[in-house]
Amino acid sequence: MNFVKIFFGKRKIKLMMEKLAQCPICNSEKFSPFLECKDWTVSKNSFTIVSCPACKFRFTNPRPLENDLGNYYQSEEYISHSNTKKGVINFLYQTVRNWTLKQKLKLINSLSPKSEIRNPKLLDIGCGTGEFLNVCKQNGWNITGIEPSEKARNFGNENYKLEIKEENQLNELSAETFDIITMWHVLEHVPKLNERIIELKKLIKPSGHIIIAVPNCSSFDAQHYQEYWAAYDVPRHLYHFTPANIEQLFSKHDLKLIEILPMKFDAYYVAMLSEKYKNGKTNFVSALWNGFRSNWLAQRDGKTYSSQIYIFKK
Repeated sequence: MNFVKIFFGKRKIKLMMEKLAQCPICNSEKFSPFLECKDWTVSKNSFTIVSCPACKFRFTNPRPLENDLGNYYQSEEYISHSNTKKGVINFLYQTVRNWTLKQKLKLINSLSPKSEIRNPKLLDIGCGTGEFLNVCKQNGWNITGIEPSEKARNFGNENYKLEIKEENQLNELSAETFDIITMWHVLEHVPKLNERIIELKKLIKPSGHIIIAVPNCSSFDAQHYQEYWAAYDVPRHLYHFTPANIEQLFSKHDLKLIEILPMKFDAYYVAMLSEKYKNGKTNFVSALWNGFRSNWLAQRDGKTYSSQIYIFKK
């Protein structure tokens, strides 16, 4: 193991790193360096992304110990925990989110129509400050939220009158309870990847759906920005998925991929952040153009959008 030093104001913390010995998907013990990326949000340190030659999966390695990961989220710039509206990019994110929340609600309603399922139950893992849960609650869903960040939990509980649970309470939930389980840009953060898939499979009803949204490192914007691509977001993002990786991972646990949906706005948001990381300031014209190009090229095969939604069933 080795160490990195991160700063919070004038306070310096020395954190230990761990190195994975096996690929989380295929268990291969051989992988090679793929890319060096900088943590632009908190530590400003560089981290290595490796690639598995056997299954092509990419993951951050070495990475912070699980108990230390929370230190890398301690920034107001980390919007899903702070809900900040400061800055143009965060303001645009908040504006678009109001529309995407309605689209997410429309999706789960289509998968579990309330006319067919009485009192449908939703589990949102990594629910952040609770905006999606609140929308679902107002629409008649029986909701359960899981969020590791105390700050984000408190925000959701106080502002939306929710009862968001701590992550260790996930093990207390009953098997085959939920009609829908969602993880919106969360799976890439989970240290124990395979264990989490096993938990999802246990908690979902036989007729239920698991919805996973993650960045796509085979997208045009990922290839264009390379080490400046904001969706690498090391070391908070431990894994960097392609559609093939996602399908292989869930198939390994007997979960079937039934549909892939695009998240088109993500290309523009990620491009804006990537421009800022690459050039020191946001070039909105360039970001909008690259976001548009990413979406336009992804339309050819429907599988290479900057971020994508994957829907699974048992």
